[in-house]
Amino acid sequence: MLALRFKKVRPAYFTAGALRLLEFFSRKRGGGIRKLRMIPLLAATYFMVSGGPYGLEDVVGFGGYKFALLVLFFLPFFWSFPTALMLGELAAAIPDEGGFYAWVRRALGPFWGFQEAWLSLAASVFDMAVYPTTFVLYLQHIAPALTEGHRALVVQLVVVAAALGWNLRGASAVGEGSVRMWFVALSPYFVLIGWAVWLGMKGANGPYGGHASMGPPATRDFATAFLVAMWNYMGWDNATTVAHEVDNPQRDYPRVMLTAAVMVMLTYIIPISAVAWAGLPAGIFRTGAWVDAGRIVGGAVLAGAIVVAGSIDNFGTFSNLTLSYTRLPHALAVDGFLPAVFTKRLKNGAPWVAILACGTLWALALGLTFERLITIDLLLWGMSIVLEFLALVVLRRKEPALVRPFRIPGPDWVPALLGLFPTVLILVALYLARNEQAAGMSALAFAVLIAAGGVPVYGLALLVRSRRAKTEVAA
Repeated sequence: MLALRFKKVRPAYFTAGALRLLEFFSRKRGGGIRKLRMIPLLAATYFMVSGGPYGLEDVVGFGGYKFALLVLFFLPFFWSFPTALMLGELAAAIPDEGGFYAWVRRALGPFWGFQEAWLSLAASVFDMAVYPTTFVLYLQHIAPALTEGHRALVVQLVVVAAALGWNLRGASAVGEGSVRMWFVALSPYFVLIGWAVWLGMKGANGPYGGHASMGPPATRDFATAFLVAMWNYMGWDNATTVAHEVDNPQRDYPRVMLTAAVMVMLTYIIPISAVAWAGLPAGIFRTGAWVDAGRIVGGAVLAGAIVVAGSIDNFGTFSNLTLSYTRLPHALAVDGFLPAVFTKRLKNGAPWVAILACGTLWALALGLTFERLITIDLLLWGMSIVLEFLALVVLRRKEPALVRPFRIPGPDWVPALLGLFPTVLILVALYLARNEQAAGMSALAFAVLIAAGGVPVYGLALLVRSRRAKTEVAA
């Protein structure tokens, strides 16, 4: 669809002044392409997956503290860590732009490589609709007048435009800025944890009479709580699409993936443990409830700080996912599946046509209302992660001599065993989502329909590729 919409675009259609403006906006001191180093890559990965404990509220609210802590502790060992090991090996061995798309294409062929990219880009429509909306939900706590009526949509569009502008500055600008946002987004939680522990130590003199009951809340929905927990632990492969723009991908990717997996798990478990210790009832936790928790524990100032940090977190996550997703159209165009205009880059390496095209698509999606965005996003991403594990196993057999700076320890059957864990969890998610509705049908059927759409779109992409080849030969 994107190919058809932009197939007639040519740089000549842009005025010289507009192109100069883009170059000026994207210019960095020293000129040229500045690549991502390890700490900025770690911060970018952290935002792509988590950004903080925001979004966990329904895990506690629907499952209770005991369920939430058990799931958030054990789930990474079967979901995050196997995925991190797989990504560490493949990203270090094949640090190509497009990341997972390049691996699946190399292992399974162009058709499955295209399906991998299609699943990720289709999931992005649902994924990227979440963060500007959540940004507005946090903003309305401190500036309700800015989020009334049509103003909410205007704010969402400003978030999208700001993220696109930041990405036009290049991958290093996004990564380095994410390091600073990292500390800002998490700083209120250090205060929250400290105050909550102190209140818990007061026991019966605390605001809720001591430590919270570890039983389930009055309204229980363990299936939703589990799906939200899985959603909060997904997105690890997004960081690999910028491998070509990383300073030392062979060394940094394995370290970043495993470090980020541990950091995300601690980011989730520690705050929840603290508020449980303080005695806050699980029933108060719904989307945005960290603001209420901050108000109860530390007063209006801490609540306001969490609001600001939550807005920054959503902007940071949206910006870093923009960094990831926009490399896919560029990689597809390099392989001929999209018009050549998508290969255009600024001097700092930013694929500006892909950035603007994806941003336009996401802005149009803001006006749509999807039920159970998380469920659809999870199902589509789950299908893509299974393909990545399959690529890992196939490449072990197909290219045993491939240089692997990091290799999953053990014999060749170990990667297959590791891939079995996320695959089983995806099947569990499919079962749990069997009754969820989206667009008048089950969420499962809707996700499968979108995934199947990659087959006819691949046929259109082959036509684009054929026309490009004929044009280049004629030229």
